[in-house]
Amino acid sequence: MTTPTTPQGAERPNVLWIMADQLRFDYLSCYGHPHLHTPHIDALAARGVRFENAYVQSPVCGPSRMSSYTGRYVRSHGSTWNGMPLRVGEPTMGDHLREAGARAVLVGKTHMTADLEGMAWLGIDPESEIGVSRSECGFDPYERDDGLHPDSARQKWSAYDDYLVSHGFDSDNPWGDFANSGLGDDHETLSAWLLKNSRLPANVPEEHSETAYMTNRAMDFMRDAEADGKPWVCHLSYIKPHWPYIVPAPYHDMYDERHVIDPVRSEAERETDHPLMRAYLNARVCRSFSRDHVREHVIPAYMGLIKQLDDHLGRLFAWMEETGIAKNTIIAFTSDHGDYMGDHWMGDKDFYHQQSVKVPLIIYDPRPEADGTRGLVTDELVEQIDLAPTFMAAAGCRPKPWIVEGRDLTPILHGTEGFSRKYVISEHDYHWSDMARELNQPQEDAHTTMIFDGRWKYIRCETFRPVLFDLETDPDELVDIGGSESEEHVAVRARMEEALLAWSMRHHARITATPEVLARQSKAAEGGILIGFWDEEEYEAVTGKPFASLTPVGRGGA
Repeated sequence: MTTPTTPQGAERPNVLWIMADQLRFDYLSCYGHPHLHTPHIDALAARGVRFENAYVQSPVCGPSRMSSYTGRYVRSHGSTWNGMPLRVGEPTMGDHLREAGARAVLVGKTHMTADLEGMAWLGIDPESEIGVSRSECGFDPYERDDGLHPDSARQKWSAYDDYLVSHGFDSDNPWGDFANSGLGDDHETLSAWLLKNSRLPANVPEEHSETAYMTNRAMDFMRDAEADGKPWVCHLSYIKPHWPYIVPAPYHDMYDERHVIDPVRSEAERETDHPLMRAYLNARVCRSFSRDHVREHVIPAYMGLIKQLDDHLGRLFAWMEETGIAKNTIIAFTSDHGDYMGDHWMGDKDFYHQQSVKVPLIIYDPRPEADGTRGLVTDELVEQIDLAPTFMAAAGCRPKPWIVEGRDLTPILHGTEGFSRKYVISEHDYHWSDMARELNQPQEDAHTTMIFDGRWKYIRCETFRPVLFDLETDPDELVDIGGSESEEHVAVRARMEEALLAWSMRHHARITATPEVLARQSKAAEGGILIGFWDEEEYEAVTGKPFASLTPVGRGGA
């Protein structure tokens, strides 16, 4: 097999990009959890770089993932919520990788929704090679499984359903009846959609669970890719520990109420005068997780799902070492957002406390240039959109700053200068939610934007006052000072609003302004289009060229 090389002749690494769904940053032992030990993820951090301040561009699955895949902010790619199609012309990491002779491959979940109207308008057959690429976010779908099947509008029957049936788990909904349900005392099926059933063992042997299955499929892909010769970015995207919260034996009872950390919350938060925050607390999922017995029942299952994930990652990493694939494979581990689990009296995700918007990020780079940063823990502010340019650089893609808004993390990984960020941005469209219905908020106003500079977290809430936290004096984000009349807080809010305005005024949509296009425009401006000159003498004084040298086309150009 020939070894792919960069233009400089160096061997190009592959990338295994692992994403867990709804995994909190602080539910790993390397990030400080006192009871949940994750030795395999910890070992990855010990030989790579662990990021302490990594933030997603939206605290909900779909738009967060679309930002990861495009390297662009939500306001730029326009897919603002789950099920919102990514427009057909939006470039993705897979498109950029193909230009460099590499490929992006999906094993697992994406939340991508195809822009079928856009494809029809352009005459693109969704079943064609181009149509499939546009429907799969630029990935080659080795195996796509978004969960929520087969009775969901987003996904019908899947290969995993076929797999379950082939192993004797046969029903109209194998995913729901076996992988995401338990059994009652009379062997009746009890769905994990009901939180009371979370502590039951899943109705499937562990080796046939979603996490085990998708790990095996990643190995299958890497075996097949060995014969290909092309460098690859494999997006191994796990469905868990996302709800439904249920895990197979023996993980279902590894943890109990003794391992549940006290919630981060205060009575003052429930007395908020902020209409949007009151609406959040009134939402069904927040009312549910604000109850202690719900937290104490569900969190042990959530921890079991994470423990299971760590064990399978250990199996995967060991296999990669045995086969030699690990020698030339960058491994990145992260999540698409977190999970409140009752902190701040909230459940699920959808707002901007650390539990929701901050994620784990660990990157192991096997190249010798990274030897000096092994085990590094960095406080640099980074965003999920930084992964796309980092992987592109590893694959030999040329930088595309006119499209990709993220920043290459290689300087951090290799201990060199060249990376800095003043703040991170995250956005949320809540038009679909209990909050919008309670507030009668129209879609165009059901929008929030967070900007965080490492200390001050400012959240713009359309039609309402902002929310502001000072993480230096209030690291648990218990005191909203968005309405404070303190001179310091007024000044901070003004500064953060100005920074948000400056960010919003960038050329987010000018993705065709390549260096080549700009050069042609500059050349055209010098090529005889004369605007504002009074006479030949003025022209010659300004340009240093004789006016007579202009071509007839140049003189009349418009």
